[in-house]
Amino acid sequence: MNRKFASLIAILLALIVTLSLFLLSNPSNESLNFYVGVEYAYGNQVSEVKALVDKVKSYTNLFVFGSVELTFNETALNQACDYVYDANLNFIVLFTGLDMYNYSITQWMVDAKAKYSDRFLGIYRYDEPGGNQLDDGKFRLINDTTSYAQTANYFVGNLSFFTDYYLQFAPRMFTSDYGLYWYDYQSNYTSIFAEFVGNQSRLRHISLCRGAADAFGKDWGVIVTWKYDQPPYLESGDELYTDLTLAYNAGAKYAIVFSYPQIGTYGTLSNDHFEALEKFWTTINNDPASLGKSTPQVAYVVPSYYGFGFRTPNDTIWGLFPADALSTKVYDDVNFLLAKYGANLDILHDGAQAATVLMCYNEVYFWNQTIS
Repeated sequence: MNRKFASLIAILLALIVTLSLFLLSNPSNESLNFYVGVEYAYGNQVSEVKALVDKVKSYTNLFVFGSVELTFNETALNQACDYVYDANLNFIVLFTGLDMYNYSITQWMVDAKAKYSDRFLGIYRYDEPGGNQLDDGKFRLINDTTSYAQTANYFVGNLSFFTDYYLQFAPRMFTSDYGLYWYDYQSNYTSIFAEFVGNQSRLRHISLCRGAADAFGKDWGVIVTWKYDQPPYLESGDELYTDLTLAYNAGAKYAIVFSYPQIGTYGTLSNDHFEALEKFWTTINNDPASLGKSTPQVAYVVPSYYGFGFRTPNDTIWGLFPADALSTKVYDDVNFLLAKYGANLDILHDGAQAATVLMCYNEVYFWNQTIS
């Protein structure tokens, strides 16, 4: 009897170990509450999607379709989504203007929710709305206003037209940006991916994006984009691992690596990047505590409607107004506080929305007080 009991215990222990290893290696493990993956933006072939999925499926749980050319072809898109779904990956699909498609993308969203269930996270729509506004981009929303408040109200009103419409059909709305995060969230995006681009301050982007997400009760993430405007475009594998770690440490829910253009088999992604992703995946599954955790403990509050770019002391406001008498102070305050508090800092915009979360911070600084 004892030998039988001992054998039964051994079998059960073996099953537990096997199950544990499966859960740790399974990219769809939702207990992480964290999504890490790549954005395919460099082609329009299902075969390319399959090749990239096969490369990353064992150490990611998110795939972003960022190629509008692929989405123009409903058959190809469906085949690609089927393959991603069968690989146990969650996915997001980028769509562009309605007039570009010969099929109903809203009906496609409805069908995708039914077919793929929770694996279809939502759609990516209207790229960099804040950045376009700040830098007079092709898709700038507002061009002729007379005050900060008017610009803010028009920006949110116009942008929320898109989000409110598509959220009738898609489970979530995503975009990436590098400015005006507060007003993106006010426009009802579900999540914004802060762009880790070039040598710009990662901490500043975190404080702006996470601060807005916290105030509006939303999720946030990061997307690692180009470091260079020529090959190899992306940062090194070691730098990528550092950026992914920083995002996870700061409480992001999403971390994505952008791949465009196709300078290699997998766009701009090389073996160094895949190794960094695999190392990161192993760490967040096996030893996440080793990455630490930076919680928002300090808030810096700027004035209402202040659509400042934060990149230089002379950055524009809303892309329509020159830097004003407050710009240099705000810029210097933010740099001082980031140097002091790092990823523990959030940046908020004054008003009723900020007031709902101010009590959550240990310290709160306002633009109209002496900071340093």
